[in-house]
Amino acid sequence: MDVIAPFRLDDRVAVVTGASSGLGVRFARILSAAGAKLVLAARRKDRLEALARELGDALPVACDVTDEAQVSHLFDAAMKRYGQIDILVNGAGDADPYAAEEEPLKAFADIIALNLTAAFSVAQHAARPMLARGRGSIINMASVLGLVGGGLRAVPGYAASKGGLVNLTRELALEWAGRGVRVNALAPAYFESELTAGIFANKKALEVIGRMTPMGRPGLSHELDGPLLFLASDASSYVTGQILAVDGGYLAH
Repeated sequence: MDVIAPFRLDDRVAVVTGASSGLGVRFARILSAAGAKLVLAARRKDRLEALARELGDALPVACDVTDEAQVSHLFDAAMKRYGQIDILVNGAGDADPYAAEEEPLKAFADIIALNLTAAFSVAQHAARPMLARGRGSIINMASVLGLVGGGLRAVPGYAASKGGLVNLTRELALEWAGRGVRVNALAPAYFESELTAGIFANKKALEVIGRMTPMGRPGLSHELDGPLLFLASDASSYVTGQILAVDGGYLAH
């Protein structure tokens, strides 16, 4: 019995948004290592092109996911190149470090537009060819802060957007489950990335994370590899509508 085979992604095409930095880069590398062909999307095309060269047969597409015309172009380019889309990692996002009483409404709206509205737009465009083929896996990047409040710093728009993404994941899963498309989300706690660089540069902040997390430490980047590969592959063929927390026990309190 080959227990590894269900985790392989040979002959699958994966679109990764937010692929120019942080966890998005790592996710692209992991999916490629598992055999997938990659479509890399982000605003910084120079970084995408460098990653595409590293991975070999990957398609870099400059894309601002808040612009629906650019999202449409992204998926047109993916279909033109590969003729199918099997996996979406909906990874583009940002945070808004404001106290709730001080955050400008525009800053709040901008975060909602990127983290939630654009995530819906990208999922919508990815789902259409998936539904036509009767198969596909969409992985949204949520957060433990979409499930509970009280993070390390005030990020009201981020928390609201990730909470919305959590329930959007469930709604899309219910709508598309009978048509072969699975929709799940990863909900990491604190992992080092460009988005969290300020936190990880602060010794006191790391000490607080250690106290807040039953395992006593933040996550290591490779500890998202397995959960990502599980949700992307046939290993999770009967899993949809789930929010997979990768959090060292953060939500178990």
